[in-house]
Amino acid sequence: MSYEPVIGLEVHVQLLTASKMFCRCPNRFGEPPNTLICPICLGYPGALPVVNGRAIDLAVGLALALGCEVNETSVFARKNYFYPDLPKGYQISQHDRPLAGNGSLPLTGSDKRVGIERLHLEEDAGKLLHETTRRRSGAPREAPGGTALDGESLVDFNRCGVPLVEIVSRPEMASAEEAHDYLQTLHRLLLYTGTSDGSMEEGSLRCDVNVSLRPAGSALLGKKVEVKNVNSFRYAARAIEHEIERQRALLEAGGRVVQETRAFDAASGATRATRSKEEAHDYRYFPEPDLPPLVLARERIEALRRELPELPWERRARLAARYGLPADDARVLTAARELADYFEAAAAAGGAGAPASPKEIVNCASPKGIANWIMGEALRELRSRRLEPAELARALPPARLAALVAMVEAGRLSASAGKEVFAAVFGSGEEPAAAAGRLGLVQVSDAAEIGRWVDEVIAGNPGQVEQYRAGKAAVLDHLVGQVMKRSGGRAQPARARQLLRQALAGEAPVLRARAAAP
Repeated sequence: MSYEPVIGLEVHVQLLTASKMFCRCPNRFGEPPNTLICPICLGYPGALPVVNGRAIDLAVGLALALGCEVNETSVFARKNYFYPDLPKGYQISQHDRPLAGNGSLPLTGSDKRVGIERLHLEEDAGKLLHETTRRRSGAPREAPGGTALDGESLVDFNRCGVPLVEIVSRPEMASAEEAHDYLQTLHRLLLYTGTSDGSMEEGSLRCDVNVSLRPAGSALLGKKVEVKNVNSFRYAARAIEHEIERQRALLEAGGRVVQETRAFDAASGATRATRSKEEAHDYRYFPEPDLPPLVLARERIEALRRELPELPWERRARLAARYGLPADDARVLTAARELADYFEAAAAAGGAGAPASPKEIVNCASPKGIANWIMGEALRELRSRRLEPAELARALPPARLAALVAMVEAGRLSASAGKEVFAAVFGSGEEPAAAAGRLGLVQVSDAAEIGRWVDEVIAGNPGQVEQYRAGKAAVLDHLVGQVMKRSGGRAQPARARQLLRQALAGEAPVLRARAAAP
């Protein structure tokens, strides 16, 4: 029997707020353990939560961007479980009446849309530390790669109460590649909308992967296995691939898949069982008695809808249509909002439509040429210097890139010379024309000047000249190379080839060009 995978993702997103979900403690990463806490986020008796309005707005905006139906009334609930990093013994979340649902996310690599089952608000739990290093004073501190603690764990409550949204997809993905695409597209949306910083390293984006197998063509779902807290897109894809193969081998051997929670080990690329999978009733959900229902006015929802920026997939389609870019180019350029902004500013400076006025257009450069230089040299430079796309415009203003591309497309610079000029002007403040002149890289197209180099090459290579005239056309490339060598690479290659071919044919265009020169 052949099997097909069914994959769903539960993504926890930390909202980009200044304070926590139900108290005024700062929402910051990297502070000393247990310094961003108060009686509310620690659940002391008598401490009452108050909802963070900014968190509500960010969550509603994200729900609208995902095409979800936002419920005008939703209800907070207590999710009860006992774990050392949960000081209250429950987590404030939403259950049967969530903030929003019934949306979808279009994938980037295909035309497929993955359904969004629900989007709800909740607070984060604390963090357990199972390894540490110690200061000389003996006080413990967290340190990645520290030594394992002998029979004990430490707990940091700083993250308790941090505002989260949980986005639950429908089980509609059929491969690790589609899941990877879903996560990357969602991450891009978070950055475009300013909902979250999306840092998986800091825990701002965490993913639970649900994988099951069913007989190919069946409408029934198989037993679901959940892989908890995968902290990178690549690891999520690897965890899915491993689970598909593990479950397939188990079924083909006549065994059965057990519904359970597993953890992914990055070193081995395998998952391991941690506990049986809980059901909703295990958490004993009931309405949060300290918080009334969350009621959103329709006017507030529509105002947040109007504030949404152009979404990544909308911008990708517009760039392709407006500037005639291939779909892959538009996909790369919209990977970051700042990168797309940079491209459009450079394209405008190069003469490709508004918003630049005719007076601002001083160099004519094609949108495709600008896109190529951004995707090539600009991104390579950002990676080598470890810069973010937001820093590109400061290092090389868009109009300056348009000027460089215009010089290359007009034949004033060769492609290789253009790369030298790019390296010279990136972060330096120098104009491309000035840098090209200073480096002696401006190409020569003048017939009289190139003609002198042509004459010298013909006079100095009589054997190759005879071979060419005898019908060996391939020799022309060698002679063009000699002209380029004599010019120090400054002769325009196409013009040099044309004049050389004419001179070898006895048309003597070089002499006529010299005579016509003032």
